[in-house]
Amino acid sequence: MKRVFVLLYGAFAYLLFLIVFSYLTAFLLGLFVPKSINDLGVAAPGGLLGANAVNLALIVLFGFLHSLLARDWVKALLYRILPQPAERSTYVLQSSLCLALAMWLWQPIDTVIWQVSGWGSVIAYGFFGLGAGLVLLSTFIIDHFELFGLRQIWTQLRGQQMPEPVFKTPVLYRVVRHPMQLGIIILLFSTPLMTAGHMLFAASMTAYIFVGLYFEERALVRQFGDRYLAYKSQVPMLFPRLLRKSDRQQIT
Repeated sequence: MKRVFVLLYGAFAYLLFLIVFSYLTAFLLGLFVPKSINDLGVAAPGGLLGANAVNLALIVLFGFLHSLLARDWVKALLYRILPQPAERSTYVLQSSLCLALAMWLWQPIDTVIWQVSGWGSVIAYGFFGLGAGLVLLSTFIIDHFELFGLRQIWTQLRGQQMPEPVFKTPVLYRVVRHPMQLGIIILLFSTPLMTAGHMLFAASMTAYIFVGLYFEERALVRQFGDRYLAYKSQVPMLFPRLLRKSDRQQIT
């Protein structure tokens, strides 16, 4: 019975992620949604100061909980409440709920920073698609189903154990250490209409990405030691550079 519960729990968390991520793309581009990040002519109830306060509080809440659940001591507490295979699904569920809350309560600030049309908008949409595609491709290159908790619950349903993590750097991970986060940054800023509210969302989420990566890389160094330190010295964090042939050969 417990295994079935974990399976349903993980499937629900993954389905919610798909819905929220799909809604986020429409929310950022202002397509097919009742409220978007760039709503023009919509005055925030608390004025500019109140809108900034609410929006920053939403980002801080998202970042705080997202980082908190990644800490080992929090995971240990979760294991007392939920079966261990459900830990990753809980992380996915929390992230999706916080992001949904941020979009629901977001206060538009409609000052226009830039607005392009014609070929400019085509280019903006193209970069947005590039960012979204980079995010999804990055998840499948490593292990999409493990990243979102599905492999863990399927493994426990079959009465098996998850294998120990293996350090690997497939394809995009030989160009930058965090291609998924690079894709997120690209899609955050790629829009034909950039308002002050959108810029606040994009800039604050980008700042959180750098904070989150700082702690993530510390955890990776603890887990993989000198191998990850060597990887860090050879491959940039987010923005690609041309690697020397000798460097490429050393990365495994």
